[in-house]
Amino acid sequence: MSENILLRPVRVEDALAIDNLLTQLGYPGSISFLPDRIETIIMDAMAACWIAEKSGEVVGVISMNQIPQLALAGDFARVSYFCIDIQSRGLAIGQTLIQKAEEWARERQCDRIEVHCHERRKDAHRFYQREGFIESPKYFIKML
Repeated sequence: MSENILLRPVRVEDALAIDNLLTQLGYPGSISFLPDRIETIIMDAMAACWIAEKSGEVVGVISMNQIPQLALAGDFARVSYFCIDIQSRGLAIGQTLIQKAEEWARERQCDRIEVHCHERRKDAHRFYQREGFIESPKYFIKML
């Protein structure tokens, strides 16, 4: 683990710090509903979220979901949101959070982790490749 980095489960009180991270990720304006979302994740047995702290300040977040599969023996673990504060990148915090996510997924008999990462996030693509992720070519969404 990166020096002086503490990983811990998310708390509702982290909402403002997470909002800052989500804004850096390109998702501004989450603060009005974020406390409720955090509470939902805390209460959901198929979800998890961890915070990385450095010197008492929130510098990273990763949230995960387990997705049961019909046709496959193992479930998927999905990284739903993952961000390291721009001032703290390059300090192995991301690797530490990914390792925590991998432990969580293995404990739940997931046989893979997936993450969707927009094509514009080239630095993130390089990070995921260094962490052993391989590209899966298509992803479709339909807005409701």
